[in-house]
Amino acid sequence: MARRRSRVVLSAAGAVVFLAALAALSQALSAFDLFNKGERAFLVVSGNIEAHESVLSFKAVQSRITVLPFDEGQWVEKGTVLAILDDADYRQQVVIAAQTQRVQERQLAAALRNLEAAKKTVAADKADLAEKTVDFHRDQELWRHQVISTQTRDLAATAYKQSSANYLRDKALEAAAEANVTVARANVKNAQDNLKLAQIILGYTTLYAPFSGVILVRNAELGEVVQPGTPIFTLADLDHIWLRAYINEPDIGRVRFGQPAVVTTDSYPNHQYHGRISLISSNAEFTPKSVETHAERVTLVYRIRIDIDNPTHELKPGMPADARISFKPAGAR
Repeated sequence: MARRRSRVVLSAAGAVVFLAALAALSQALSAFDLFNKGERAFLVVSGNIEAHESVLSFKAVQSRITVLPFDEGQWVEKGTVLAILDDADYRQQVVIAAQTQRVQERQLAAALRNLEAAKKTVAADKADLAEKTVDFHRDQELWRHQVISTQTRDLAATAYKQSSANYLRDKALEAAAEANVTVARANVKNAQDNLKLAQIILGYTTLYAPFSGVILVRNAELGEVVQPGTPIFTLADLDHIWLRAYINEPDIGRVRFGQPAVVTTDSYPNHQYHGRISLISSNAEFTPKSVETHAERVTLVYRIRIDIDNPTHELKPGMPADARISFKPAGAR
Protein backbone atom coordinates (compact mmCIF):
# COMPACT_ATOMS: atom_id res chain seq x y z
CA MET A 1 0.00 0.00 0.00
CA ALA A 2 2.85 2.34 0.91
CA ARG A 3 4.63 1.54 -2.34
CA ARG A 4 1.48 2.30 -4.29
CA ARG A 5 1.17 5.72 -2.58
CA SER A 6 4.83 6.53 -3.31
CA ARG A 7 4.34 5.73 -6.96
CA VAL A 8 1.28 8.03 -7.12
CA VAL A 9 3.21 10.87 -5.46
CA LEU A 10 6.18 10.43 -7.79
CA SER A 11 3.87 10.35 -10.78
CA ALA A 12 2.15 13.57 -9.67
CA ALA A 13 5.48 15.32 -9.07
CA GLY A 14 6.73 14.22 -12.45
CA ALA A 15 3.60 15.56 -14.05
CA VAL A 16 4.06 18.93 -12.35
CA VAL A 17 7.68 19.13 -13.45
CA PHE A 18 6.71 18.15 -16.97
CA LEU A 19 3.98 20.81 -17.14
CA ALA A 20 6.33 23.48 -15.80
CA ALA A 21 8.97 22.57 -18.36
CA LEU A 22 6.35 22.59 -21.07
CA ALA A 23 5.18 26.09 -20.05
CA ALA A 24 8.76 27.40 -19.98
CA LEU A 25 9.41 25.88 -23.40
CA SER A 26 6.21 27.43 -24.72
CA GLN A 27 7.21 30.88 -23.42
CA ALA A 28 10.69 30.51 -24.89
CA LEU A 29 9.27 29.49 -28.25
CA SER A 30 6.83 32.39 -28.12
CA ALA A 31 9.62 34.86 -27.32
CA PHE A 32 11.77 33.30 -30.06
CA ASP A 33 8.88 33.64 -32.48
CA LEU A 34 8.37 37.31 -31.48
CA PHE A 35 12.08 37.96 -31.90
CA ASN A 36 12.03 36.39 -35.37
CA LYS A 37 9.06 38.61 -36.24
CA GLY A 38 10.94 41.72 -35.13
CA GLU A 39 8.79 42.17 -32.01
CA ARG A 40 11.50 42.22 -29.38
CA ALA A 41 10.49 43.00 -25.81
CA PHE A 42 13.26 45.56 -25.34
CA LEU A 43 16.03 47.43 -27.07
CA VAL A 44 19.51 48.16 -25.73
CA VAL A 45 21.28 51.28 -26.99
CA SER A 46 24.70 52.67 -26.15
CA GLY A 47 26.03 56.18 -26.00
CA ASN A 48 27.76 58.71 -23.79
CA ILE A 49 26.55 60.77 -20.87
CA GLU A 50 26.16 64.47 -21.61
CA ALA A 51 25.27 67.42 -19.41
CA HIS A 52 24.28 71.05 -19.73
CA GLU A 53 27.58 72.92 -20.00
CA SER A 54 28.25 76.65 -19.72
CA VAL A 55 31.43 78.38 -20.80
CA LEU A 56 32.04 81.12 -18.23
CA SER A 57 33.94 84.32 -18.98
CA PHE A 58 34.28 87.91 -17.79
CA LYS A 59 31.97 90.42 -19.43
CA ALA A 60 33.02 93.87 -20.66
CA VAL A 61 36.20 94.05 -18.54
CA GLN A 62 39.87 93.50 -19.27
CA SER A 63 42.34 92.98 -16.45
CA ARG A 64 44.66 90.56 -14.66
CA ILE A 65 43.33 87.55 -12.74
CA THR A 66 44.15 87.94 -9.03
CA VAL A 67 42.01 85.13 -7.56
CA LEU A 68 41.49 81.69 -9.15
CA PRO A 69 40.79 79.17 -6.36
CA PHE A 70 39.30 76.23 -8.28
CA ASP A 71 40.66 73.62 -10.66
CA GLU A 72 39.20 71.01 -13.00
CA GLY A 73 37.07 68.31 -11.44
CA GLN A 74 36.05 70.35 -8.39
CA TRP A 75 32.43 70.80 -7.36
CA VAL A 76 31.16 74.34 -6.81
CA GLU A 77 27.86 75.61 -5.46
CA LYS A 78 25.72 78.24 -7.14
CA GLY A 79 26.99 81.75 -6.34
CA THR A 80 30.53 80.64 -5.50
CA VAL A 81 33.25 83.11 -6.49
CA LEU A 82 35.23 81.40 -9.25
CA ALA A 83 37.65 84.18 -10.20
CA ILE A 84 38.41 87.85 -9.48
CA LEU A 85 40.16 90.42 -11.66
CA ASP A 86 42.29 93.35 -10.54
CA ASP A 87 39.60 96.00 -10.13
CA ALA A 88 41.58 99.13 -9.16
CA ASP A 89 40.76 100.94 -12.42
CA TYR A 90 37.07 100.08 -12.22
CA ARG A 91 36.83 101.14 -8.56
CA GLN A 92 38.33 104.49 -9.50
CA GLN A 93 35.68 104.87 -12.21
CA VAL A 94 33.03 104.36 -9.54
CA VAL A 95 34.66 107.06 -7.38
CA ILE A 96 34.74 109.51 -10.30
CA ALA A 97 31.13 108.77 -11.21
CA ALA A 98 30.04 109.29 -7.59
CA GLN A 99 31.86 112.64 -7.44
CA THR A 100 30.27 113.72 -10.71
CA GLN A 101 26.85 112.87 -9.32
CA ARG A 102 27.47 115.00 -6.21
CA VAL A 103 28.55 117.96 -8.39
CA GLN A 104 25.42 117.66 -10.53
CA GLU A 105 23.25 117.44 -7.44
CA ARG A 106 24.78 120.68 -6.10
CA GLN A 107 24.19 122.34 -9.46
CA LEU A 108 20.58 121.22 -9.32
CA ALA A 109 20.22 122.69 -5.85
CA ALA A 110 21.64 126.02 -7.09
CA ALA A 111 19.30 125.97 -10.09
CA LEU A 112 16.33 125.39 -7.79
CA ARG A 113 17.38 128.36 -5.62
CA ASN A 114 17.71 130.56 -8.70
CA LEU A 115 14.27 129.49 -9.84
CA GLU A 116 12.79 130.30 -6.46
CA ALA A 117 14.41 133.75 -6.51
CA ALA A 118 13.13 134.35 -10.04
CA LYS A 119 9.61 133.43 -8.99
CA LYS A 120 9.75 135.89 -6.08
CA THR A 121 11.04 138.64 -8.37
CA VAL A 122 8.22 138.00 -10.81
CA ALA A 123 5.72 138.11 -7.96
CA ALA A 124 7.11 141.50 -6.85
CA ASP A 125 7.05 142.75 -10.45
CA LYS A 126 3.47 141.64 -10.81
CA ALA A 127 2.44 143.55 -7.68
CA ASP A 128 4.37 146.64 -8.79
CA LEU A 129 2.81 146.44 -12.26
CA ALA A 130 -0.63 146.25 -10.74
CA GLU A 131 0.08 149.36 -8.66
CA LYS A 132 1.55 151.28 -11.60
CA THR A 133 -1.43 150.35 -13.74
CA VAL A 134 -3.86 151.78 -11.17
CA ASP A 135 -1.77 154.92 -10.82
CA PHE A 136 -1.61 155.46 -14.57
CA HIS A 137 -5.36 155.04 -15.09
CA ARG A 138 -6.14 157.34 -12.14
CA ASP A 139 -3.75 160.04 -13.35
CA GLN A 140 -5.06 159.67 -16.87
CA GLU A 141 -8.59 160.32 -15.63
CA LEU A 142 -7.49 163.26 -13.51
CA TRP A 143 -5.58 164.70 -16.45
CA ARG A 144 -8.70 164.51 -18.61
CA HIS A 145 -10.50 166.58 -16.02
CA GLN A 146 -7.54 168.96 -15.89
CA VAL A 147 -6.96 168.21 -12.23
CA ILE A 148 -3.27 167.36 -12.70
CA SER A 149 -0.63 168.52 -15.09
CA THR A 150 0.46 166.72 -18.24
CA GLN A 151 3.88 166.10 -16.72
CA THR A 152 2.36 164.25 -13.80
CA ARG A 153 0.29 162.15 -16.20
CA ASP A 154 3.40 161.42 -18.31
CA LEU A 155 5.43 160.37 -15.26
CA ALA A 156 2.69 157.87 -14.32
CA ALA A 157 2.67 156.49 -17.87
CA THR A 158 6.44 156.08 -17.86
CA ALA A 159 6.36 154.29 -14.52
CA TYR A 160 3.67 151.97 -15.86
CA LYS A 161 5.74 151.13 -18.96
CA GLN A 162 8.90 150.50 -16.91
CA SER A 163 7.04 148.23 -14.51
CA SER A 164 5.53 146.28 -17.40
CA ALA A 165 8.96 145.86 -19.01
CA ASN A 166 10.48 144.71 -15.73
CA TYR A 167 7.71 142.15 -15.33
CA LEU A 168 8.21 140.74 -18.83
CA ARG A 169 12.01 140.64 -18.36
CA ASP A 170 11.83 138.82 -15.04
CA LYS A 171 9.17 136.49 -16.41
CA ALA A 172 11.61 135.48 -19.15
CA LEU A 173 14.34 135.01 -16.55
CA GLU A 174 11.98 132.76 -14.61
CA ALA A 175 11.40 130.63 -17.73
CA ALA A 176 15.18 130.40 -18.21
CA ALA A 177 15.59 129.37 -14.57
CA GLU A 178 12.98 126.63 -15.05
CA ALA A 179 14.87 125.41 -18.13
CA ASN A 180 18.10 125.37 -16.11
CA VAL A 181 16.39 123.25 -13.46
CA THR A 182 15.21 120.82 -16.15
CA VAL A 183 18.75 120.55 -17.52
CA ALA A 184 20.18 120.14 -14.02
CA ARG A 185 17.71 117.34 -13.25
CA ALA A 186 18.70 115.59 -16.51
CA ASN A 187 22.37 115.96 -15.59
CA VAL A 188 21.74 114.41 -12.17
CA LYS A 189 19.85 111.52 -13.78
CA ASN A 190 22.68 111.02 -16.26
CA ALA A 191 25.24 111.08 -13.43
CA GLN A 192 23.19 108.52 -11.49
CA ASP A 193 23.01 106.25 -14.53
CA ASN A 194 26.77 106.59 -15.08
CA LEU A 195 27.39 105.65 -11.45
CA LYS A 196 25.13 102.60 -11.76
CA LEU A 197 26.93 101.60 -14.95
CA ALA A 198 30.33 101.99 -13.29
CA GLN A 199 29.12 99.86 -10.37
CA ILE A 200 27.79 97.21 -12.77
CA ILE A 201 31.09 97.10 -14.65
CA LEU A 202 32.92 96.84 -11.33
CA GLY A 203 30.73 93.83 -10.55
CA TYR A 204 31.89 92.20 -13.78
CA THR A 205 35.38 91.84 -12.27
CA THR A 206 34.07 88.98 -10.10
CA LEU A 207 33.00 85.72 -11.77
CA TYR A 208 30.32 83.70 -9.98
CA ALA A 209 29.02 80.18 -10.59
CA PRO A 210 25.58 80.55 -12.24
CA PHE A 211 24.54 77.09 -10.99
CA SER A 212 25.89 74.23 -8.92
CA GLY A 213 28.08 71.89 -10.94
CA VAL A 214 31.49 70.42 -11.61
CA ILE A 215 34.31 72.27 -13.37
CA LEU A 216 35.15 70.39 -16.55
CA VAL A 217 37.77 72.74 -18.00
CA ARG A 218 39.87 75.59 -16.60
CA ASN A 219 41.13 77.72 -19.47
CA ALA A 220 42.97 80.46 -17.57
CA GLU A 221 45.81 80.76 -15.07
CA LEU A 222 46.42 83.02 -12.09
CA GLY A 223 48.02 86.33 -13.13
CA GLU A 224 46.89 86.03 -16.74
CA VAL A 225 45.47 89.15 -18.42
CA VAL A 226 42.15 88.25 -20.01
CA GLN A 227 39.98 89.99 -22.59
CA PRO A 228 36.18 90.25 -22.36
CA GLY A 229 34.65 86.95 -23.42
CA THR A 230 37.81 84.90 -22.88
CA PRO A 231 36.75 81.43 -21.58
CA ILE A 232 37.76 80.94 -17.95
CA PHE A 233 35.84 77.79 -16.93
CA THR A 234 33.49 75.24 -18.45
CA LEU A 235 30.92 74.27 -15.82
CA ALA A 236 28.67 71.18 -16.12
CA ASP A 237 25.26 70.92 -14.47
CA LEU A 238 25.12 67.34 -13.13
CA ASP A 239 21.51 67.79 -12.04
CA HIS A 240 20.49 67.81 -15.71
CA ILE A 241 22.22 65.02 -17.60
CA TRP A 242 21.16 62.78 -20.43
CA LEU A 243 22.30 59.91 -22.60
CA ARG A 244 22.73 60.60 -26.29
CA ALA A 245 22.08 57.42 -28.26
CA TYR A 246 20.89 56.26 -31.65
CA ILE A 247 18.25 53.72 -32.66
CA ASN A 248 17.89 51.89 -35.92
CA GLU A 249 15.26 52.91 -38.39
CA PRO A 250 13.10 49.77 -37.95
CA ASP A 251 12.71 50.57 -34.22
CA ILE A 252 11.67 54.21 -34.55
CA GLY A 253 7.98 53.34 -34.48
CA ARG A 254 8.27 51.55 -31.13
CA VAL A 255 9.66 54.38 -29.02
CA ARG A 256 7.81 57.44 -27.77
CA PHE A 257 8.31 60.54 -25.67
CA GLY A 258 8.38 59.85 -21.96
CA GLN A 259 9.06 56.14 -22.45
CA PRO A 260 11.02 54.79 -19.45
CA ALA A 261 14.53 53.43 -19.78
CA VAL A 262 17.04 51.83 -17.40
CA VAL A 263 20.61 53.10 -17.75
CA THR A 264 23.75 51.25 -16.63
CA THR A 265 27.45 52.09 -16.81
CA ASP A 266 30.70 50.19 -16.57
CA SER A 267 31.79 52.49 -13.74
CA TYR A 268 28.87 51.37 -11.54
CA PRO A 269 27.87 47.96 -12.96
CA ASN A 270 25.54 47.11 -10.05
CA HIS A 271 23.66 50.41 -10.12
CA GLN A 272 20.69 51.15 -12.33
CA TYR A 273 19.61 54.69 -13.18
CA HIS A 274 16.09 55.50 -14.29
CA GLY A 275 15.45 57.77 -17.22
CA ARG A 276 12.89 58.88 -19.78
CA ILE A 277 13.09 59.52 -23.50
CA SER A 278 12.91 63.30 -23.90
CA LEU A 279 13.90 63.67 -27.54
CA ILE A 280 13.35 61.67 -30.70
CA SER A 281 14.89 63.24 -33.76
CA SER A 282 12.45 63.75 -36.61
CA ASN A 283 15.20 63.38 -39.21
CA ALA A 284 17.25 60.30 -39.97
CA GLU A 285 21.01 60.56 -40.26
CA PHE A 286 23.88 58.33 -41.25
CA THR A 287 25.22 56.19 -38.43
CA PRO A 288 28.04 58.08 -36.66
CA LYS A 289 31.31 56.17 -36.68
CA SER A 290 31.60 56.54 -32.91
CA VAL A 291 28.27 54.85 -32.25
CA GLU A 292 28.35 51.26 -31.05
CA THR A 293 24.98 49.52 -31.00
CA HIS A 294 23.95 46.10 -29.77
CA ALA A 295 22.02 45.59 -32.98
CA GLU A 296 23.40 45.25 -36.46
CA ARG A 297 24.59 48.57 -37.90
CA VAL A 298 22.30 50.10 -40.48
CA THR A 299 22.69 53.00 -42.84
CA LEU A 300 20.18 55.35 -41.20
CA VAL A 301 19.56 55.92 -37.50
CA TYR A 302 17.56 58.35 -35.37
CA ARG A 303 19.09 60.26 -32.49
CA ILE A 304 17.34 60.03 -29.14
CA ARG A 305 17.95 61.67 -25.80
CA ILE A 306 17.25 59.98 -22.48
CA ASP A 307 17.05 62.25 -19.45
CA ILE A 308 18.47 60.51 -16.39
CA ASP A 309 17.91 61.01 -12.67
CA ASN A 310 21.31 61.72 -11.14
CA PRO A 311 20.68 62.75 -7.51
CA THR A 312 24.09 61.56 -6.26
CA HIS A 313 25.99 63.11 -9.20
CA GLU A 314 27.71 59.81 -9.90
CA LEU A 315 27.23 60.11 -13.63
CA LYS A 316 29.66 62.48 -15.31
CA PRO A 317 29.82 63.87 -18.87
CA GLY A 318 31.70 61.59 -21.25
CA MET A 319 30.92 58.34 -19.42
CA PRO A 320 29.89 55.50 -21.75
CA ALA A 321 26.52 54.03 -20.80
CA ASP A 322 23.89 51.58 -21.98
CA ALA A 323 20.13 52.04 -21.86
CA ARG A 324 17.51 49.30 -21.90
CA ILE A 325 14.23 50.51 -23.41
CA SER A 326 11.24 48.23 -22.90
CA PHE A 327 8.90 47.94 -25.88
CA LYS A 328 5.14 47.67 -25.79
CA PRO A 329 3.57 45.00 -28.00
CA ALA A 330 3.08 46.12 -31.57
CA GLY A 331 -0.10 48.14 -31.94
CA ALA A 332 -0.34 48.89 -28.22
CA ARG A 333 -1.04 52.44 -27.06
